[in-house]
Amino acid sequence: MLEEIVAGGATALGISLPEGALALYRAYFDALSEANRRFNLTAIEGEDQAATLHFLDSAAVLACADLHEKTVIDVGAGGGLPGLALKIADPTIDLTLLDATEKKVAFLASLTERLGLPCRAVAARAEELSHAPEHRERYDAAVARAVADLRVLAELCLPFVRVGGQFLAMKSADSDREIEEAAPAIEKLGGRLADVRAYTIPATDILRRVVVVEKVAPTPERFPRRWAAIQKRAL
Repeated sequence: MLEEIVAGGATALGISLPEGALALYRAYFDALSEANRRFNLTAIEGEDQAATLHFLDSAAVLACADLHEKTVIDVGAGGGLPGLALKIADPTIDLTLLDATEKKVAFLASLTERLGLPCRAVAARAEELSHAPEHRERYDAAVARAVADLRVLAELCLPFVRVGGQFLAMKSADSDREIEEAAPAIEKLGGRLADVRAYTIPATDILRRVVVVEKVAPTPERFPRRWAAIQKRAL
């Protein structure tokens, strides 16, 4: 069931999956289900929901942005989504999975080794790691699927992106006001709201969006702020 849904959904999205991708999605689902019994990685259960709400929703980013042979950081990766699902769909992506929870990062490191998908899994806070010279403005793209407000996500993600790169935020269909309110913060962080690309998750009636932010200028050194300051007052 999972393989059929993913294959059909990828075709509907215009994505050509590489050989062996369906087997990797199956192995990913099995590992995610097993690990979810030990610690909370996802509230989504069952093959059909994982195929649509995890794998196809994540892979849809490839229909909205060109990540082929790009360096990509998944900020707040959790159980590996969307980053690992993107890596399976396009193995040329040079992927870094970032999460603040060490147990989740240990799971991701073990899983990517088992799946034979080389990538880096880093346990750190985004607002701290993006000040490190080896990570600041070093990536072609940052992706985030977190439920945080877009102003917060922009402050956490844009410092990782090089000038000329993109920040890709996955959002719900009813995010117009959130996007409008985030525009001044995005500009302050060196970004420019370039596009909002809508799609329907295949095999569902769920509408989603990818907010495409272009990095047009360096992010001022004072950003991102400490987490307490970000929580207290969004940009």
